[in-house]
Amino acid sequence: MKQVVSIERKPSAHWVGDGFPVRTVFSFDSLGYRISPFLLLDYAGPTEFEPSDKPRGVDEHPHRGFETVTIVYQGELEHRDSAGNHGKIGPGDVQWMTAASGVVHEEKHSSEFTRRGGVLEMVQLWVNLPAEFKMDPPSYQTILNRQIPLVSLPDGAGTLRVVAGEFGGVKGPARTFTPINLWDLRLKAEHRVELMLPRGFTAALFVLRGDIDLADSEQAGETDLALLTREGERLQIKARSDATILLLNGAAIDEPVAAYGPFVMNNKTEVTQAIEDYHNGRLGRLAA
Repeated sequence: MKQVVSIERKPSAHWVGDGFPVRTVFSFDSLGYRISPFLLLDYAGPTEFEPSDKPRGVDEHPHRGFETVTIVYQGELEHRDSAGNHGKIGPGDVQWMTAASGVVHEEKHSSEFTRRGGVLEMVQLWVNLPAEFKMDPPSYQTILNRQIPLVSLPDGAGTLRVVAGEFGGVKGPARTFTPINLWDLRLKAEHRVELMLPRGFTAALFVLRGDIDLADSEQAGETDLALLTREGERLQIKARSDATILLLNGAAIDEPVAAYGPFVMNNKTEVTQAIEDYHNGRLGRLAA
């Protein structure tokens, strides 16, 4: 049985650009190698935005050495990058951007969402890349809600969307560089579920809504992160109220991490090179 290592509560809040009021649920600075292969999780919203003529969001900025995974729960976002990729995602959709050797991109509220206003709610997860893939060409996956398998849990406990990895023989659409399970759970109040996870993988639960019971009488509520042991395979969850949970599960990357802002490499020399490459335009530029 998987046990609870810690419950991370009251994440810090700050604005990213003018479109994302986020709470940093965890970062490499706070949890280090205990959360590998994951580096950071930001939760934005739910926040009401008034109609506007100017799209809000984050202007042009670089990344190298890792992946950004954005899941939209409410609202709508648009992405474009220096590799020529463009995508729009709405409720239930996922954007999986592999920065790898480097990309410059921007993320904004979509033009339609900007005009009408509304509630924005999303998470962004940073996933590390093994050293052998950090300098691969960048790539981009738009994964629409209809492409993500939805599995009904036993005894009417709720549903589970398989974004990445596999659940009960059902495979998710995301292509990953390390073995990762990324599951979006919706559990019904007063129901229990038992999930089987690979032994030795990092495991954590982020609770977006609701309250849950875990092993050892541990409880987690809204915006809490439960970090679990790598030992054991069975995970039991009881929902005390209707709950929305993001489960992170992956094979740890046993390599040094050198991070500076939007660059995550294996040593300081590589980080310095990334900064130099960005300032010299080698990561590309967005089209006007």
